[in-house]
Amino acid sequence: MLTRFRLIFGALAAPLVLTSVALAQFQKGDPDGSKLGDSSVQRWKAGVIVTASGGPCQNIVATTPIPVDWPEQEVKVAEEDISRSARVTYQMIEGGVKQMTVTISRVMPGEEVKALVTLEIRRSKILPPENTDRYVLPDLKKLTGKVRPYLSSSPYIESRNPKIVARAKEISGSETGAWAKCESFYKWIHSHVKYQNGPIKGALAALRDGTGDCEEMTCLFIAFCRAINIPARTVHVPGHCYPEFYLCDENGTGHWFPCEATNSPAFGGIEETRPVLEKGDNFRDPRDPKKRHHYLPETLTGSGGKPQVRFVRDLLPAT
Repeated sequence: MLTRFRLIFGALAAPLVLTSVALAQFQKGDPDGSKLGDSSVQRWKAGVIVTASGGPCQNIVATTPIPVDWPEQEVKVAEEDISRSARVTYQMIEGGVKQMTVTISRVMPGEEVKALVTLEIRRSKILPPENTDRYVLPDLKKLTGKVRPYLSSSPYIESRNPKIVARAKEISGSETGAWAKCESFYKWIHSHVKYQNGPIKGALAALRDGTGDCEEMTCLFIAFCRAINIPARTVHVPGHCYPEFYLCDENGTGHWFPCEATNSPAFGGIEETRPVLEKGDNFRDPRDPKKRHHYLPETLTGSGGKPQVRFVRDLLPAT
């Protein structure tokens, strides 16, 4: 009798994820939004390696997020290393994450099946806009379907919780400008939440405890923004995350702006050069659609013996 297995690997392993949705954000030299600064290139290897033990494994399906372009980032495929028995497809999840799906009909004990891509990722720093007074709150009636989801609550971001809403209104209530409202959240978090590393616990816990790491500070900033109807989302880079918020200029054009919720002060621009792995924080895996995830998880399903799987997300040495 064949045994069946299903492994779902938690998002806290920081999967290598990017999105290809190019929302109106910024262009180099664009006076209406952020500008791109100096850039650097890194090479990453990403994908899946599967082996079998305890007998052959059959009907294996592995999924993992894979990087794609963002306005501040260009991704090129430099090399592919895909075993002949592996079939690879890609799909966009929730309009924001590209998922690699690897299908393998059979893996014999001791056999190694690979589906790996080597990527060259050019990441640019983001410079803040020169004139912030021109930005206004977005017109909710005119928000596109690509932006509107970033107004909703999501895992660990309890933006409709009464305590979150009340504190957001209290913090930003005396500010009249849209930029100043967002900056008031940024300053409040830096003053009232003490950095303390630990497992992710979310925005409400950070507000309650007054402690958290980059995850909590990012979640709390996003929750405050969403609580007063400013779209905001999480940006993941290797070993870190930070928030982005969305405002419109006087012409009604929307722009995303980053800030650094922890570490060195940065608002409206960011010196970060590590590759963007993912943007967003509310994903449903199509293979397990009943649950929402803060990060899109890596998964492995199939039947037969005991699989050994490695999800690869390795930074390669500079050449």
